[in-house]
Amino acid sequence: MRLMASEVRRLRGVRSTWVVVAGAVAVNAAVAAFTASRLPTGELATADAVRAVAAVVPALPLPLTALAAAVLGALAYGNEARWPGLPASRVTLGRRLSALLAKSLVVGAAALLLTVVTLGVNALAVWLALPAAVDAPTLFDPSGLPGAPFAAGGIGRPLAAFPALVLAGGWAGLLITSLVRSAVVGILLTCALPALLEPTAGLLLHRTGRNWPLWMRELMPFQYGLDFVRSAADRTAGALDGVVAAALLAPAALLVLAAVLAQVRRRSL
Repeated sequence: MRLMASEVRRLRGVRSTWVVVAGAVAVNAAVAAFTASRLPTGELATADAVRAVAAVVPALPLPLTALAAAVLGALAYGNEARWPGLPASRVTLGRRLSALLAKSLVVGAAALLLTVVTLGVNALAVWLALPAAVDAPTLFDPSGLPGAPFAAGGIGRPLAAFPALVLAGGWAGLLITSLVRSAVVGILLTCALPALLEPTAGLLLHRTGRNWPLWMRELMPFQYGLDFVRSAADRTAGALDGVVAAALLAPAALLVLAAVLAQVRRRSL
């Protein structure tokens, strides 16, 4: 608990944290409003609604909120490398792993809180910027959906997966920075990771005759991996089956293992 309290104080006391959060909220709102203002007339498609509320920019490797969470995670470890909070006499392996776990919990909580704030602000921005000619029952009136909001094709499932994507971004920024011990390099590698993983996972799914869940396509800006499987039959019917889970969780498990092994070989956090 002491380590977590220390991490919370460090996170709140660093100016860069508030700059990243304020910038993320402002840029998210601007992108959401711009996306909503350019939506075609007629009934609003679920995919367009998700991309507008999540402020997905096709040119970026991750949604803006996930990128901001990755920056927070990288700074959480980068600041520790610059100004160590763990005294030299208390750098045993157990304490280093405990400190890394405390950072993960604090960064995860900050990422989820940032997700709630950005989604709320984005939804308000979309509502204000949405053209009058656009009918948006899937976004503002869940009862207007043909099924429940979390049914296949509804807006609930992609937005429910959005916090997990932001959480993964924050943890990836933290763990990658713990390997390279540089916040700038950690952020760059985190941004490069989706571009490397999506083609690999997409090719794996293609060879097994499966496809990405439809609700994941609406949140992933990069489409490299998705291009491999667009012609394959969508046998998953929007469900996250074991092959998709393995394609996404295996790199995460390897990253966690690498971070732990790095702490075993070091004498400082």
